[in-house]
Amino acid sequence: MVMTAVAARTNVETGKVQRRKLRFETVEEAIAEARRLAALENAGKAECMGNWTVGQVLNHCGAWAEYAYKENPLKTPWVVRVIAGMMKGRFLNKGLLSGQKIPKVPGGTLAIEPVETGAGLARFEAAYARLARENPTHGSPVFGKLTREEMIKLNLRHSELHMGFVKG
Repeated sequence: MVMTAVAARTNVETGKVQRRKLRFETVEEAIAEARRLAALENAGKAECMGNWTVGQVLNHCGAWAEYAYKENPLKTPWVVRVIAGMMKGRFLNKGLLSGQKIPKVPGGTLAIEPVETGAGLARFEAAYARLARENPTHGSPVFGKLTREEMIKLNLRHSELHMGFVKG
């Protein structure tokens, strides 16, 4: 199992971390960066500045991309959906905020369990490849129904956020 010693850290205030600024225009760019980070991790050269290993980052992003095709277990309050709906363009085009946690969800989000790097990469690659070729069948728990282009943008912004916590 390839995981770094950083996996034991869980107290980093990620909203205060100076992470790498990434910008993906295509699914292929995100997959290429995922592969690069997995290779760095496997070589022992990845520096995780947040609370998760590379495997956790890739698994988490892959799991959320899968929610475009299956029910997301989260039920978002209507007021959050209304407010977020007004900011949808900002999130899809400019990026997501770091340090945010989903209330009443252990760990603040879904799919953050420790995962081997290879398993995280495989999940990420499969989910993102599906985004590139198929229209979503399920909406976002926050934004509701999205076009495939919007769903891709949302997942690219999500990946930029989390992959930005890995240097190497």
